[in-house]
Amino acid sequence: MNKSILMAATLLLTSSAAFAADFKQADNQWFKDGQATVKMLMGVQPITEKAKNIILLIADGNGIGTNYATRLYQGQQMGKLGSEHVLPQDALPHVAIVKTYNTNAQTPDSAGTGTAFHTGVKTKAGVLGVDETLARGDCSGVDAATVTNAVEFFSGIGKEIGVISTARLTHATPASAYAHSADRNWEADSYLPEGCGQKDIAVQLIDAMKSGSVDLALGGGRRNFIAKDAKDEEGKGGKRTDGKNLIEEAKAAGIQYIWDDKGFASADWSKPVLGLFESSHMKYEADRTGEPSLAEMTAAGINALKDSENGYFLTIEAGRVDHANHAGNAARVVTDGVAFADAIAKAVAMTDPEETLIVVTADHEHAIAFNGYCGRGSNVLGLCYDIDGAGTKHSDKPLTGKDGKPYTVMGYLNGPGSIIGEDGTGSRPDVTQEEATDIDYVQQSLIPLSSESHSGEDVAVYSRGPWSHLFDSTIEQNVIFHVMMHAATAE
Repeated sequence: MNKSILMAATLLLTSSAAFAADFKQADNQWFKDGQATVKMLMGVQPITEKAKNIILLIADGNGIGTNYATRLYQGQQMGKLGSEHVLPQDALPHVAIVKTYNTNAQTPDSAGTGTAFHTGVKTKAGVLGVDETLARGDCSGVDAATVTNAVEFFSGIGKEIGVISTARLTHATPASAYAHSADRNWEADSYLPEGCGQKDIAVQLIDAMKSGSVDLALGGGRRNFIAKDAKDEEGKGGKRTDGKNLIEEAKAAGIQYIWDDKGFASADWSKPVLGLFESSHMKYEADRTGEPSLAEMTAAGINALKDSENGYFLTIEAGRVDHANHAGNAARVVTDGVAFADAIAKAVAMTDPEETLIVVTADHEHAIAFNGYCGRGSNVLGLCYDIDGAGTKHSDKPLTGKDGKPYTVMGYLNGPGSIIGEDGTGSRPDVTQEEATDIDYVQQSLIPLSSESHSGEDVAVYSRGPWSHLFDSTIEQNVIFHVMMHAATAE
């Protein structure tokens, strides 16, 4: 650090400490913690060397509200009141607010958002790896609208590539890293419209692995790689109608194939690996058996790629946070949220901030809501208890609505738990603490929908490592890619 800058910082800290001592609240722990935080922040210095490695971690549907719910849950599981807990992403030094809309959608979808942070351009809802000039479903326009994606760019500058997701690997967010498609739903050839010459998304992944552009792919989605009349290792059928077995094609090209936790444990990570652990999406963390956790896949990905001479790009998605939100099932939202936090902690522990840029974000938020004036420590999955005016932890009194019935801390503005029936009538059911905290409980919501929706508000991006200080203020979602690109090529 420049000597004059160091002296100025020292004087500022000294005078600040002396000034703080004059406050009547100087011995208050909150005041002292605030002073310590300012001191810590003043010591944060930007890292402006080139990033050898880049890890992008996305929790699908994990906006600021969902992140808050996960913070409360993990903190309360550790015996805290919850609000004071610090998630691994909360501790990263650089943060920005991200605008998530698609070019034609105020409330975005994951194909458009994934394309933004995997290509550097915003686009329409429902399309992958193409710009906004393409109309969704227009096969004939894909080539003209195609943009360079993260796999193409980072492999093009010599980096090894990993794609990890707890969703299907052909699902919107992971697919946006490597695929170009007029529709996110064209995961296997059977979904392509008649006469469409575009390759389906599963074929595009195998092509990328066979060409050496993708070195590691771990997630779900086995059904999109095998024929309809075939059965996978768990006796489930495929979706392909072209007669192809893409798993066998991958194996013939020298790519290892694994499908369960045993294969995961015995894999040779020095060679390319395709892991397909479920026919569709991987299991929720609360239900996980026979397959690796997101943190375990993250560790495997880093170990597999870390010896690359030119470094690596690793994109990791916690896909099922989104699915649990769609189901209105807060318990599985937060348990998968904690699994995502564990993956972040693993990435932080296994990497050097001087050479690895870690970027943590979400593609969008959900129509999640937090009810009432709950006292601290109210179980985030349970009933909202009143504030204790004489203490810190909540009172023993559940708050009630004007209908005299208690309500939960978390709810949704729409979804399958609607208190209104399809005929427009209904009343709010009563709920107990035991019912509300059950793993299968569906939160009460307002508008009846079969699947709870995304919402359009901003999400956060948290970062550590080279050029992470560029994440500042409020940014468009596509800027995330530009920061990663700059960090990888800075001189």
